[in-house]
Amino acid sequence: MQRKTIFWGILGLIALGFPLVVRSPYYQHLVIISLMWVVIGSSWNLLAGYTGQVSFGHAIFFGVGAYTAGLFPTHLGLSAWWGMLAGGIISMLVALFVGWVCFRLRGPYFALATLAGGEIVRLIAINWESLTEGMVGILIIQSFKSKLPYYYIVLILAVASILVIDLIMKSKWGYYFVSIREDQDAAESMGINTTLYKNVSLLVSAFFTGMAGAFYMNYMAFIDPEVVFSLHFISIMAILVGIVGGVATIWGPAVGAFIMVGLQETFRSSLFGLAPKWISQAHALAFGLLVIFVIMYLPNGIVGDWATIKRVFMRTRRSAG
Repeated sequence: MQRKTIFWGILGLIALGFPLVVRSPYYQHLVIISLMWVVIGSSWNLLAGYTGQVSFGHAIFFGVGAYTAGLFPTHLGLSAWWGMLAGGIISMLVALFVGWVCFRLRGPYFALATLAGGEIVRLIAINWESLTEGMVGILIIQSFKSKLPYYYIVLILAVASILVIDLIMKSKWGYYFVSIREDQDAAESMGINTTLYKNVSLLVSAFFTGMAGAFYMNYMAFIDPEVVFSLHFISIMAILVGIVGGVATIWGPAVGAFIMVGLQETFRSSLFGLAPKWISQAHALAFGLLVIFVIMYLPNGIVGDWATIKRVFMRTRRSAG
């Protein structure tokens, strides 16, 4: 217990002190984006990993949160930061409608319904130009020149999402979510209102994803429908973060987020300038190969199969010795 407390204390100090020690805006940016993906991945994991409702539509909530924050200064004359909390709340309202429609379906049909929903919302954002400015996008003025405030804001958001989801999974709701994932019919036979608790899981997931989208708007200061409602860059990335890190684990999405963002940036920079430029287009191939490797050899993700990884590592050390 004492060793565990020391470990979390050291990790907390590293997180708090990172931007004060590492002054490079480039590395600060990478960690900020990674922390944002911790929030999105943890949110997706609550719905898909713990409740068993695999979603291909989390770009809906991310985009709604981003546009909510963007519309505050452009249409209401208020700071986009006021839109951050509103982004989570509006995303929850949208999630109520998504749940009402999609939770009539199960398994792959639910996943396909969320996929279709994401594309519908993207097309609405493109064509409703009087509200969203269409493909022109929304541009705002950043509140801070330094990355320090953005870092600590997203750090608080990431820690809050992990702690809230951990508390939920240790509560009665968490047992209901897992029972729905394991056997929805059996859960219903025991008197659990499965539709209600699937919607509860979706609402919490949508809230934090919407908050992440609103933060993205404030941080990047520009959005358009092809970015924030993107199937590939948002919805699929959320799934990859969960799978690589470990679904149905509290810390899996956090690990997966840093790995996926790091891998993406490595390829974007053409292996930090050491490889030909065409390598920057191969990140999708690398993602696919990584997912195949994880599914074949680490089906529970890096965190879920950490004991197996340690055993293999120790066996390799003994063999080398």
